[in-house]
Amino acid sequence: MAGRKPQRRREFGTTRKLPSSRWQARYIGPDGQRYTAPETFETKSDAQEWLNLTRADIERNHWRDPDAGAVNFEKFALRWMQERGLAPTTLDRYDGLLRLHILPTFGGKDLDDITPPSVRTWRAERLKATGATTVAKSYRLLKAILQTAVDDDLLRSNPCRIKGAGKEEADERPTATIEQVFDLADAMGPRWRLMVLLGAFASLRPEELAELRRHSVDLDECSLRITLASPELTNGRRVTGDPKTRAGKRTVHLPEFLLPELRRHLQWFAEKGPDGLLFVGEKGAPFRRSTFGRKWRKARSKAGVPDNFRFYDLRHTGNTLAADTGAKLKDLMVRAGQSSERAQLIYQHSTAKHQRKLAKGIDAEVRSQLRGASADPRSVRDA
Repeated sequence: MAGRKPQRRREFGTTRKLPSSRWQARYIGPDGQRYTAPETFETKSDAQEWLNLTRADIERNHWRDPDAGAVNFEKFALRWMQERGLAPTTLDRYDGLLRLHILPTFGGKDLDDITPPSVRTWRAERLKATGATTVAKSYRLLKAILQTAVDDDLLRSNPCRIKGAGKEEADERPTATIEQVFDLADAMGPRWRLMVLLGAFASLRPEELAELRRHSVDLDECSLRITLASPELTNGRRVTGDPKTRAGKRTVHLPEFLLPELRRHLQWFAEKGPDGLLFVGEKGAPFRRSTFGRKWRKARSKAGVPDNFRFYDLRHTGNTLAADTGAKLKDLMVRAGQSSERAQLIYQHSTAKHQRKLAKGIDAEVRSQLRGASADPRSVRDA
């Protein structure tokens, strides 16, 4: 009895020759829909080879709907932000990065039209137009959005593949001398003087200063209790809530020379009542970044402080001054309301003055030990 012939494996998909003499490949996907190869082929065997590779992807569960990425990037990005439950300040920052730096290039494209070469070109153009820090933030946001598209099976892989492109390497921010801080406070005038001094000598964030109230002040202890913050969005609206980090809720003990400044400010400028704001404008309204910014720029010029010195750099100044007292890293983190060592190290500067102190301290320690060591006469002599 003759053996049975082995059954021929049924071919996957179909091929057909087009009037142009090129070959077209089509197949039925796992979802029951018919799909056509995105390109035509020179020979039938080329078309069949493409079908074989597609079948292998299906069998390994690597197949993806070729039309899945035909989703407008701008719509996807806006929905991505809505679904994240972002804090108002983060949402405000992301919105600015999208509008100004990402959507002008990618807003009209579908997700699968964004390729690694197009991302590289976009980044190179942005680096010519704006600062490297802003470009790094924009790149991170673009990468995060497109990674969600990958997770949602809308893209096979993330086109953001530039190594280190999302890393910020901003220049170290400047700090002021103690004399410059007081010059700035004088130039800002009596109403805003205390805000400058607290920004520097209490290392407070601008949004924390904006929400300080009479009940935040303990004159007996010469301290401030930070429980809330009111960051200002780009549209001018303030959003009151918890401080930036969990460690932001804290008590900040002030140097005693600020006590007369506190008493004077409470008497002359703070709102009445226990919930009265410490800092309000001439007309009684909470201070605004735009109005305050104009005063700050004039004061900075009057005090002879460099144009790149921002109000927030007072916080850098305060953190560096606190570090120069010899405080431990944990103490500095508590005072500044920071939840990570990395955050504190970003703001903590090592000044030449502090380095000289360290060198003198090492010198004194070495000399002290050498004087007490009789085993090495040369060391004692050299000391």
